Amino acid sequence: MAQGPAEDEGEEHRTDGLDLARRAARSLAAAGGEPARRRPGRRPTGAPKAGRRGRPDDRDPQLLDGSLSRLVSDRGWELDLRVHGIFGRWPTLVGEEIAAHSTPETFDDGRLVLRTDSTAWATQLRLLTPQLIARLADELGAGTVASIEVLGPHGPSWRKGPRSVRDGRGPRDTYG
Repeated sequence: MAQGPAEDEGEEHRTDGLDLARRAARSLAAAGGEPARRRPGRRPTGAPKAGRRGRPDDRDPQLLDGSLSRLVSDRGWELDLRVHGIFGRWPTLVGEEIAAHSTPETFDDGRLVLRTDSTAWATQLRLLTPQLIARLADELGAGTVASIEVLGPHGPSWRKGPRSVRDGRGPRDTYG
C-alpha cells in the first residue's frame, strides 16, 4: 500500500481529521488546483449581510451631469433653461441671415418678442412666423413657444436734441 505525505513526514493519524485536511490542502497546492467552491447561499462568519453591501447613495461623489439634471428637475428650471436656450443659440436656431437682422427681446408665457433692424425684416419675419414656431418646437419642445410677436426697429427719441418740442410730442410725420 502506498504511503501518504503524513506518513512520510512522520505525522501520526489524528482522530479529529486535521491531518487529512492538511494532506488534501498540500496535494491540491502541489497540483495547482483551486480550492472547492462554497455552496451558494452560505456566507462566512463576519461577512456583511446582503442588505448592508456598499451601494452608492447621495453622500458619494456623483457625476456632474447627473447632479445638474437632478437639480434642474427638482427646482423646476426646465422651461427657463429652454427659454435661455433661445437667447443663447438664436443664430443656430434660425440661421445666420435671420439672426443678423433680428434679436429675441423677451419671452413670457409662451410668447416670444423679436426686434428687427428694419421694417422690411419685420414684415418678412411676420410672414415666417409659422415656420419659426415649428422650428423652435423641434429644437426646444412642443409648446415652448406658442406665439411670436415681431417688432420693427426703435425710432429715434424726439425728447432731446435740436428737433425736440418743449410741450409737444414731436414731429408726427416720421416713424409713426
